[in-house]
Amino acid sequence: METTPLNSQKELSVCKDGEDCQENGLLRKGVPASGDKVESGQISNGYSAVPSPGAGDDTPHSIPAATTALVAEVHSGERETWGKKMDFLLSVIGYAVDLGNVWRFPYICYQNGGGAFLLPYTIMAIFGGIPLFYMELALGQYHRNGCISIWRKICPIFKGIGYAICIIAFYIASYYNTIMAWALYYLISSFTDQLPWTSCKNSWNTGNCTNYFSGDNVTWTLHSTSPAEEFYTIWKGVKTSGKVVWVTATFPYIILLVLLVRGATLPGAWRGVLFYLKPNWQKLLETGVWVDAAAQIFFSLGPGFGVLLAFASYNKFNNNCYQDALVTSLVNCMTSFVSGFVIFTVLGYMAEMRKEDVSEVAKDAGPSLLFITYAEAIANMPASTFFAIIFFLMLITLGLDSTFAGLEGVITAVLDEFPHIWSKRRELLVLGVVVTCFFGSLFTLTFGGAYVVKLLEEYATGPAVLTVALIEAMAVFWFYGITQFCSDVKEMLGFSPGWFWRICWVAISPLFLLFIICSFLMSPPQLRLFQYTYPHWSIVLGYCIGTSSFICIPTYITYRLIITPGTLKERIIKSITPETPTEIPCGDIRLNAV
Repeated sequence: METTPLNSQKELSVCKDGEDCQENGLLRKGVPASGDKVESGQISNGYSAVPSPGAGDDTPHSIPAATTALVAEVHSGERETWGKKMDFLLSVIGYAVDLGNVWRFPYICYQNGGGAFLLPYTIMAIFGGIPLFYMELALGQYHRNGCISIWRKICPIFKGIGYAICIIAFYIASYYNTIMAWALYYLISSFTDQLPWTSCKNSWNTGNCTNYFSGDNVTWTLHSTSPAEEFYTIWKGVKTSGKVVWVTATFPYIILLVLLVRGATLPGAWRGVLFYLKPNWQKLLETGVWVDAAAQIFFSLGPGFGVLLAFASYNKFNNNCYQDALVTSLVNCMTSFVSGFVIFTVLGYMAEMRKEDVSEVAKDAGPSLLFITYAEAIANMPASTFFAIIFFLMLITLGLDSTFAGLEGVITAVLDEFPHIWSKRRELLVLGVVVTCFFGSLFTLTFGGAYVVKLLEEYATGPAVLTVALIEAMAVFWFYGITQFCSDVKEMLGFSPGWFWRICWVAISPLFLLFIICSFLMSPPQLRLFQYTYPHWSIVLGYCIGTSSFICIPTYITYRLIITPGTLKERIIKSITPETPTEIPCGDIRLNAV
């Protein structure tokens, strides 16, 4: 939006008490003296009424009432926005719907009571996950900044949250990109007449290799390994984006539908579906089930990673982010649920072929569920090459969306924090971030790479993200203030969040996060991959890596208090008071909340 500069308007008088003044191109609201009446050109709530550049007369134009004091600023440039509303929705859906929806939710669901697990999952989504999701979309859209610089407008002392998020994003990229590389390797290996993980006649196979699909009379023992498992072990060690998501966000749903139809026609598929959904109501009495439900919905929706802040910051100011939060959350949860049918129809087929119980076939969790169990089942289907190609293409597109989103969160944060350095060098910044993530991923490409991936996923990122999200919620709703936050939402959407959202934000959502963190610390998961149990020192290493990101928060708090002048009380007050105004579009001008 092009606007007329302030100096083309009628010259403004020198600043006096109780009057508006021009300072650095900003029309700032003066503070009226006690007992003074508000001038006709000024709204009683603190707005400055400024003529629209195209008005053609000197009559002040009133601005709708709001609870925040605002000042007008005319900009020569605008922040980039999404080309279409659907670009934003598909980007957020693509970010939220990732590989975890395909492998983590089905596994956790059957492990925690099958269909009964849907009850705690739904409760945790309504009272914990969705409110936090809505909060980040609203924050990003209103303040229009990345995860670092946004804290200058909310509560400056918590700026360390932004730096912590960027470090966590680097750790996630270090192992997430490796998982995508596995999928790419499988995809390339699928372009053959016979998939390489279908037989035991390859040079890498061991004496324990057992191919129960061969038609021979074979017996599966505790020491048996499938061709797919042995194939996995030989290599495990060694605005434009808005258009891309039209393919990467929609393609996985087409493939899921194809695989669902194919899986439903396999012999034994009903056994897998029954195992997936058969409710075990006694499980609901176990605390661990509720912890798993809370953790799953949090990591599935993805608040606390800085991505939602970045994506929402490119929205139009009056975009209905409330509706977006509900739609994308519903799509995300439904995708997880449907993915369970895609996975378990095939697991039921495998159990039928092995003549084993589904629980024995489905004991793998995480990437091995996709790269060993599911890959093996696909390899023994008719037209296996076709289904292998589309399956691993689906995994790559799911991963690409989340990777794009994670990098965009970091890039937006750095651009907004250091615009004088990087605003005209975005390409160099992107290159630097990509190269850094590449070198970080090298640790996961060694012969023990799969074990490093497991360690980073469980300990280095999970607890740190939960802690960062908890402090973020406390900073927004307890320091910035729930009243101010709801006022911001009203300015954007025209209505204020109801009592349900207020209660969730102030009390339930922080308790939701605290519940997961405490449960993790009291009963940390036992790390085990294949037949290997992680030693104690590796667990300590995982905690240290996680702490290296979280430590940014207390470090910056200390730094902020040291550099701020005044007594300790004055330093604290200055450090928790927003230091820069938030720009608010209003017709042909922009207003700054102060």
